[in-house]
Amino acid sequence: MESLFDAASDLLDEVGHEQITIRMVAARAGCSPATAYTYFASKDHLFAELFSRLLESSPGPEHIGRTPEERMRAVVTCLAEVIAGAPALAAAANKSLLGADPEVHRLRVAIGTLWMKRFREAIGPDANPDLLEALSCAFIGALLQAGMGIFSYDALPDVLGRVVGAIMRGWSSGRVPSRRALRA
Repeated sequence: MESLFDAASDLLDEVGHEQITIRMVAARAGCSPATAYTYFASKDHLFAELFSRLLESSPGPEHIGRTPEERMRAVVTCLAEVIAGAPALAAAANKSLLGADPEVHRLRVAIGTLWMKRFREAIGPDANPDLLEALSCAFIGALLQAGMGIFSYDALPDVLGRVVGAIMRGWSSGRVPSRRALRA
């Protein structure tokens, strides 16, 4: 399985996600396509798995900060820098994570859970669910915008730092309405 991950990573950098097939990855890894398909249901599953592994292996920020805003900015900047450091994988994951494959769905939930855990740790144990949802939507939206070419993956840390700062300042000032207030 590790040789398949290594082969997929190399091919992503060489030819991009659109050109890659499971057969190509298997050939590069020195195994049969049938063997590769025992581990990955599709190339979307493979890319989602690679992205999940990248995020899980990334350490949190070294200096967390004194306030929830400082800590959140540090967390999203750290995650965004990890993602920006692997632009070919980020582009592949951007497309793949939107897929309907059940294995991709499982990984999408795991990745979202990882982000929410890190966000909750940054804000504190009494993190408001509405605030966490707003931060998650902003993070995912920024990833999609980078994937659509609205800005580069290199710009992701700066963009997310500004957006998260605005959300956190708005929240702490009481200017961000709750879900209940929005429904009324």
